[in-house]
Amino acid sequence: DPQIAQRRVANTALNQKKCFRKTMIKALRPMGLRTCKSIGLVGARTARRGFSASDCESTAAAMDKATPTEIMKKALQAHGKDIAISFSGAEDVVLIEHAKETGLPFRVFSLDTGRLHPETYRLFDAVEKHYNIKIEYTFPESSEVENLVRNKGMFSFFEDGHKECCTIRKVGPLRKQLGTLKAWITGVRKDQSVTRVDLPIVQVDGVFKGQGGGTLIKWNPLANQSSTDVWNTIATKNVPYNKKHEEGFISIGCEPCTKTVLPTQHERLGRWWWEDSTKKECGLHAKADKI
Repeated sequence: DPQIAQRRVANTALNQKKCFRKTMIKALRPMGLRTCKSIGLVGARTARRGFSASDCESTAAAMDKATPTEIMKKALQAHGKDIAISFSGAEDVVLIEHAKETGLPFRVFSLDTGRLHPETYRLFDAVEKHYNIKIEYTFPESSEVENLVRNKGMFSFFEDGHKECCTIRKVGPLRKQLGTLKAWITGVRKDQSVTRVDLPIVQVDGVFKGQGGGTLIKWNPLANQSSTDVWNTIATKNVPYNKKHEEGFISIGCEPCTKTVLPTQHERLGRWWWEDSTKKECGLHAKADKI
């Protein structure tokens, strides 16, 4: 039967193509991501079935030397409208620049704690105008803030630590926002803190859940970038930035919990400076056993 013979030939060709693909991936993987991408070997499988938790480890290894824009593109392609960039109003503004460079649609959200610097709010406005986007702002529950302030005052964190205040003003709103997503993109870097030295390019979020209480994927395109790398991007690409940086602020958060640091000091020394360096996480990027 000519039709049966034709199908057999087609199936044989398909099987040969699959074997060739597997052989080429195995052979070219040590040569890096760009080589594999240039011949269309990376990303096809996950594109067909969607990105899942099982893809994190292999993707993180494959993209360890990739540029932030390449990582951003991979993240946006993998999750579409179900992923968003978390923008704090500091130097992580470069994430939005990298997203713009991909040419793909993207979403941005920010946490308004009610205690941010005036310059941070001005940056939000400048970023919306510069990139022609609308930031999705999220806020803490007013009843929880009211209860905290009425019972403990405006600056209780100086006496009993920042965890309670950050949980109400940052962690709660973030949890609500992430519950609408399947993945999120952060600006955290390995060089920011001793708690972040093992940060991968992409990981399963060990603290927060995504849509319907499901697994949440966390992308860190700047993981291997240094502060110098970030600021080179800001300077060369004319990216809007927080004017508090011009006053000596490097890591910028809420106004009461942020101060300037000396040129030789680590940037995170300006955050919660009255606490031990191993506790300088607000809960947004802490490991599950640290929060």
